[in-house]
Amino acid sequence: MAKLHVAASRQYDVIIEHGLLDSVGDLTAELKPACTAVIVAGENAFKLYAKRLIASLERAGFSVKCFVHQTGETAKSLETYGKLLNFLCNERIVSSDVIFALGGGVTGDLAGFAAATYLRGIDYIQLPTTLLAAVDSSVGGKTAINLDSGKNQAGCFHQPLAVFCDLDTLSTLDDSAFRCGCAEIIKYAIFGGSGELFELLKTQDIRQNAEQIIAECVKMKRDIVEKDELDKSLRRLLNLGHSFGHAIEKCSDYAVSHGDAVAIGMVLISRAAVRKGLLSEADCKEIIALIKKYSLPTETELSADELFTAACSDKKIAGGTMQLVVPRKIGHCEIIPVGIDEMKEWLLSGLG
Repeated sequence: MAKLHVAASRQYDVIIEHGLLDSVGDLTAELKPACTAVIVAGENAFKLYAKRLIASLERAGFSVKCFVHQTGETAKSLETYGKLLNFLCNERIVSSDVIFALGGGVTGDLAGFAAATYLRGIDYIQLPTTLLAAVDSSVGGKTAINLDSGKNQAGCFHQPLAVFCDLDTLSTLDDSAFRCGCAEIIKYAIFGGSGELFELLKTQDIRQNAEQIIAECVKMKRDIVEKDELDKSLRRLLNLGHSFGHAIEKCSDYAVSHGDAVAIGMVLISRAAVRKGLLSEADCKEIIALIKKYSLPTETELSADELFTAACSDKKIAGGTMQLVVPRKIGHCEIIPVGIDEMKEWLLSGLG
């Protein structure tokens, strides 16, 4: 078992352990009195895990309600968000109740945003069941939904009451879902840890070292969130590969998964960094080799014009400037402000 404490505006623990779903009720009862617990889950996660979670919560004295949403990125929409808010109203959920986000990053973002805005904020607990959610999106309090113009355009910061990661849930992931989490882990390996995590991923398999690797990523994110909770400076390092990755997702109408898009985004920014003299060719080749090792894509058929148009609506643009996260060497990245008029050049350099 790994237990990490996050000292953000709300302090909470991240617990990583096998079989944890069966203890969620007792763990929650240590944090708040028995109340109504609302489980928010996608269809797949609900079928796989809801029965165990409901039993655990009811044993601890909680009354359980369930909201099941469609699978996939389309659930992060104004429509589904509205349905969830109306569900909470119709079930007479009050400010002392609690929401459980059971699933991957989509569920965590949707349930977290509803928890942040319903009755001006109620408690929620993250129960990540995907590798991507375990290493990244479940920690740090970012919640959001997508708008027509782009990804995560409506959202806010709302730290969870706790994060309980049951490692057993990772065994049910298909190769595509597991691969998405690998992309986020590689992101951490490129920008932090002075290269130690990168070397670990080169020589050891993520599936065989899941607890250690998830804990290491959570530690890295925890340290950044504690210094820059509201994403004003240092936390932007976590966007490595995301600026171009989000553009790829949007251009594909989200047919390209988040993990695959981020992997391609990391390759594009690494290649561009080489051509601009900011990253060595050797480090770029190592980054691409590691991405390929975990069967992640490194190329896109989208043009620079298509990606540029999509990137221009990115929420990270302010004052006509995009804050690009650029690898300078393995284990170290820098945030470089790039004007919108320079963005296409960066994209062309990455695609070329």
